[in-house]
Amino acid sequence: MKKAFTFLIILAGIGCAKADDLFTAQYPDKIKYNGIEYDLNSNPLEPYFDKHPDKRPGMISTALWRGYVGYFEIIDNELYLTDMKIPRFTDGKGNYNEKWFSIYRRYFPTQEKVRIDWFSGILILPYGKRIKYVHSGYASIYSNYFLLEIEEGDFKKDKNYSYEQFLNFKEKQFAEFKKTKDYQTRFDNLKNSYPDESDTKFIENFLKDNVINYTSRFLIE
Repeated sequence: MKKAFTFLIILAGIGCAKADDLFTAQYPDKIKYNGIEYDLNSNPLEPYFDKHPDKRPGMISTALWRGYVGYFEIIDNELYLTDMKIPRFTDGKGNYNEKWFSIYRRYFPTQEKVRIDWFSGILILPYGKRIKYVHSGYASIYSNYFLLEIEEGDFKKDKNYSYEQFLNFKEKQFAEFKKTKDYQTRFDNLKNSYPDESDTKFIENFLKDNVINYTSRFLIE
C-alpha cells in the first residue's frame, strides 16, 4: 500500500509515463562547481519544462524519464545552463552503441549560456565514494555531499557534509520545516489527495526523507 502511495506522489510530481521510471536509477544532470564537475541529484530545468511541456524532449529510456541531461555551472555566483544532451543507444544497424548528442541549440540558438533565474532551491551534489548503490532515482548513497542554496538563479551559500552530517542536516532542516505553513499545506494536500493509501506517520516520513526537495533555502545555520 505504502509503495503504491509513494508511486502516486512521485508520479503526480514528475509526470512519468511508466511506473518503471520511478524504480530505475536515473542519469543525473551535471554541474561544474569551483572548477570541478559533479553529478547533480536535482533538476533545475524542470520548472522550465513544467511551464513549457510541449518543448520537453521525449523519454528515451526508463533511466532518463525527463528526456535529457542538463549541464550547469556556477559562474560569478550565478547558476547557468551550458548544455543539454540526449543519448542514442544504437547505431544505424541496430547495434548497441551509446553516444550523447547536444540538443542545446534547439532551445537556445543564440545564447552560449542561460542564467537559470527561474530556479530557487537547494541543489544536491553527491561526491566521493559510493557507499551503496540503489536502483531507484537518485537514491544511491555517497560518502560526501555539497549542498548549494540558489535563489532565483543566484548562488547564496553552500554546505559540505559527510554522509552522516548530511543525514543530521536533514533531521534539523525537517524540524524547522515542520514549523512552517508550507509544511502543513503540503501534508494536508497529500493526505486529502490519497485518503485510502496514507497514514499520518507515513506522510510525515515521506516529507522528511524529501525535505530538501520541499524547502528552497537552508532553515538552519
